[in-house]
Amino acid sequence: MFGEFKKFALRGNVIDLAVGVIIGVAFNSIVQSLVGDIIMPLISSVTGGLDFSNYFVPLSSKVTAVDLADAKKQGAVFAWGSFLTITLNFLIVAFVLFWVVRVVNRLTKAEAVNAPAPVPTKEEQLLTEIRDILKAR
Repeated sequence: MFGEFKKFALRGNVIDLAVGVIIGVAFNSIVQSLVGDIIMPLISSVTGGLDFSNYFVPLSSKVTAVDLADAKKQGAVFAWGSFLTITLNFLIVAFVLFWVVRVVNRLTKAEAVNAPAPVPTKEEQLLTEIRDILKAR
């Protein structure tokens, strides 16, 4: 059973997936910082100091707090500012991934174009000769 698990765990696909997940988590941290530390403060400065992450609509008369974290403790709230921030995070991640995939696809195509043509096998050469003879008739 250990041998079977070892064979599964050390397959290339599993290791590639693990590396992808780890890089994805690190990439998520970078995007969170980009949105939280750079983009949202810029938007806040353009809009006159608005902090979208604390915008909410109370859904209960018990909610009297002005901070989202405290308001959630008091009752139900519609946290539209937090949703806006998370949506912006998603759009940035999707945009960056689009460009990463686009660049990788272009590099892959460039490598395929620059790669030498594969040498035909003896069987392929023989079939090509037969085809050419039959076409000549």
